Amino acid sequence: MPENLLIPSVDLRIGSLEEYNRQQKQKAGQNRHKPKPRPCVTVSREYGCEGYPVAELLRELLMRKTGEEWVLIDRAVLEELARRHNISEEILMRLGEKNRILNEVLATFSPRWTSDQDYFRMLCRHVVSLAEQGNAIIVELGGAIITRHFENAYHFRLYGSQAFKVGAIARRLGIPVEDAEKIVEKQQRLRDRFTRDFLGQDDHASCHYDLLFNNDRNTPEKIAMTIAEHVTID
Repeated sequence: MPENLLIPSVDLRIGSLEEYNRQQKQKAGQNRHKPKPRPCVTVSREYGCEGYPVAELLRELLMRKTGEEWVLIDRAVLEELARRHNISEEILMRLGEKNRILNEVLATFSPRWTSDQDYFRMLCRHVVSLAEQGNAIIVELGGAIITRHFENAYHFRLYGSQAFKVGAIARRLGIPVEDAEKIVEKQQRLRDRFTRDFLGQDDHASCHYDLLFNNDRNTPEKIAMTIAEHVTID
């Protein structure tokens, strides 16, 4: 499946990540005391819902509201980070091998994740580090579950009817509805298996989230504005 048609450019997001790291280093040099943790947002979705449009709009809104850089992270960005070692090290510079939070996070997961230990540990380390630093929007990656113990983390999920999700994929990929339906069902099964086997959780459970959005009834603009208001209300 041409997945690159469904997600924004990795290079653009890597560029924003480099600027984010530059600003984090600058702030660290200016602060003599530990600053208040900045918020971290996780966006989860059923496959076919408009998570990426929401996340991109949300990033723009939060940068305007806070006057600070925000970074958007997903699996594609983390895979690129693995190839750009210098950026990866910048992100992890505050996170030691014996980080208490990371160890607690990993200890709660299903033991079945050890078959892909190196990759999954890398994923968790990046998500935990970015959540700690804040001003991050984490799309998918089990972010709501991985960061559920963080007081500065806010969690949101998009869901929708089968007709909405299939129709969205058919339009965006320019394929027949029958083919889109097969893709939606297959990709949702893979996502469910990941959270069940690796995270030992059901990411459909509403208890993981601050707010749930019905994508049939809410546009990306409305969802992004609601999340931005919720995150910055205080």
